[in-house]
Amino acid sequence: MAEILVTGGAGFIGANFVHYWRARHPQDGITVLDALTYAGNRANLDGLEGVDLVEGDIRDTDLAEKLLAERNIDTIVHFAAESHVDRSITGPDAFIETNVVGTHSMLKAGRKVWLDAGTGKPHRFHHVSTDEVYGSLGPSDPAFAETTQYAPNSPYSASKAGSDHLVRAYHHTYGLQTTTSNCSNNYGPFQFPEKLIPLFLLNALHGRALPIYGDGMNVRDWLHVEDHCHGIELVLQSGRIGETYNVGGGQELPNLEVIGEICRTVDRAFAEDASLAARFPDAPAAKGEPTERLKTFVTDRKGHDRRYAIDETKIRGELGYEPTRDFPQGFASTLRWYLDHDAWWRPLIARSALI
Repeated sequence: MAEILVTGGAGFIGANFVHYWRARHPQDGITVLDALTYAGNRANLDGLEGVDLVEGDIRDTDLAEKLLAERNIDTIVHFAAESHVDRSITGPDAFIETNVVGTHSMLKAGRKVWLDAGTGKPHRFHHVSTDEVYGSLGPSDPAFAETTQYAPNSPYSASKAGSDHLVRAYHHTYGLQTTTSNCSNNYGPFQFPEKLIPLFLLNALHGRALPIYGDGMNVRDWLHVEDHCHGIELVLQSGRIGETYNVGGGQELPNLEVIGEICRTVDRAFAEDASLAARFPDAPAAKGEPTERLKTFVTDRKGHDRRYAIDETKIRGELGYEPTRDFPQGFASTLRWYLDHDAWWRPLIARSALI
């Protein structure tokens, strides 16, 4: 039986991980530490038994130390981060504070409780990071491997690169038992509707423009969040201490193709379910029109990386990881989740004026 602390566990990927871990490891104790900022949501943890949500800031080292000591925590899964690139461009300070200072705070807490106290307790600090730390690829460049040189291009990716280096340093300098995973673009349930897939999905349902940066040919590797959670599970169970593992979805697609799949899947859903037209009367599909007419090209984002791609050779070979969904399958199930959970997302868009 493990005692796990999940930072950022009320956010998108963190909450999915908590649901995933509770279902597969019901004997483990789970504490969630989340500041409940705009992207953290108590409702993401509804229906879960045996999960204790503590509202708090990862920069509060005293709080982190108290939780680790009093709850006999042996595993930290560190998701908490500011993650939206556009927000990092307009307001980078929050990204440095949360992603760098906050990660250092958690590392200090782990070091003090697990190492300095002299207990010798087996432990794990697993740090969840991003493929964006590696920079941008050309059309024919090889995919990012764990040995790829870091070259972050946005304040977000630079802050995550800094946190990665701190985790590595705490292992090599102090002996903290760490692992790191760098993932590609996630999508799935509970994703805050500022990111491409939920934003475009909800815009399509409300007849709003689908704003496409530049020429729409920026390429990303798309990873369903449950496959990501499985990858983290494998690293926690069998990953080598001090190592980094890249986790991808094997779905390298240009944005235009992703948006095209969103449009086609929404159109198909309306054609198969007549009740959707009454629920979402402003959607083009409610009028028998193609969703793709909402496509609108806008000025490209500053410093927009052209291509990301993940080389999964290490995690596949060492740990047996394999994603279970291609993008059409994964998005179809994601659309179904959003259609079935409008009580979850309607308050978010009303509060945030996102669409």
